[in-house]
Amino acid sequence: MFQYTCLNPIANVGLDLLSDDYKKVEDLKDAQAVLVRSASMHDLDLPDSLEAVARAGAGVNNIPLDKCADKGIVVFNTPGANANGVKEMVLAGLLLASRDIVGGIEWIKESKDEADIAKLAEKQKKNYAGCEISGKKLGVIGLGAIGVLVANAATHLGMEVYGYDPYISVNAAWNLSRNVKHISNVEEIYKECDYITVHVPLLDSTKGMIDKNAIDMMKDGVVILNFARDLLVDEAAVVAALADKKVKRYVTDFPNPTTAGKEGVILTPHLGASTEESEDNCAMMAVREIRDYLENGNIVHSVNYPDCSMGGCDKAGRVAVLHKNSKGMIAQYTSVLGDADINIEDMMNKSKGDYAYTLLDVDTPVTKEVAAKLEAIEGVLKVRVVK
Repeated sequence: MFQYTCLNPIANVGLDLLSDDYKKVEDLKDAQAVLVRSASMHDLDLPDSLEAVARAGAGVNNIPLDKCADKGIVVFNTPGANANGVKEMVLAGLLLASRDIVGGIEWIKESKDEADIAKLAEKQKKNYAGCEISGKKLGVIGLGAIGVLVANAATHLGMEVYGYDPYISVNAAWNLSRNVKHISNVEEIYKECDYITVHVPLLDSTKGMIDKNAIDMMKDGVVILNFARDLLVDEAAVVAALADKKVKRYVTDFPNPTTAGKEGVILTPHLGASTEESEDNCAMMAVREIRDYLENGNIVHSVNYPDCSMGGCDKAGRVAVLHKNSKGMIAQYTSVLGDADINIEDMMNKSKGDYAYTLLDVDTPVTKEVAAKLEAIEGVLKVRVVK
């Protein structure tokens, strides 16, 4: 029996994928797996029994990744599950920024009691006029699951799309429309594009990437859209650029005191993935990841350990070792298993930064005593006897 807990409400369509071998518990200390959306885990005491955390969404800044890795806890996310929902918000942002639609709606609300509101509207509408997005240049920074969908959709709206991603995956490259111009230098997007949308993960290297220097390179009247992470943008610099009319609009999904209520800012309350479809997709993917890991030892879509999958186990036993990425580890595992007269029939070892993961299919089930010897090896963080 596997025990799990939910730190946030998780869509039933996902939880329904759990078999009778899974039991929900209320206390984290009793859980082997956690399903979470936005709840912060940074100040939580993580029990030794915890083996996996699945974030029903893409961003994982609410989860202490290094702390989990050091305790041998694999953290998963669900890349692409909410991509269409976010894409649609970006497209809405493009349209809202091209004309003062929000201002027009607010004027209607304020003028609702005017008897001749229709006549007044005809005179007033010039104050909210704007431009069409067809024929304009859109720069997409980051061509992951969301960025590719945005870029492709924008081409169908008649936009001239520039895409930048030095680390684009093979799968993303295959899915990217041939009409998107792949740019090798992000500065070209800054200099050429009328609209710029950011779709990169929040890393030390990307934090504040849209800063004053980047803005200074941009066209006068540029529109900046941020539906990825607020910290990717130096928002104080953007607010200053809005006041100077350098930036026409800043469209973002992350409310905070820096941008709330500022002239030229179109702010939504983190609605990017807030659709029934996105929540369902994220829940289903998160549950499948948890099941595959707990039942088979496979890692797919982890953010702190390498992906490593050997399919279902049809051997007598399978053991998983989470360890530091150090030399000589495999030799020590084979020595311990050999001394126990256990033969390795198949094996896979993958590394990611400072951490590594080894799956071993063996001809004899690994006993608690053998597992303890493996766990005693220096650099081993956790050993899981999967079967």
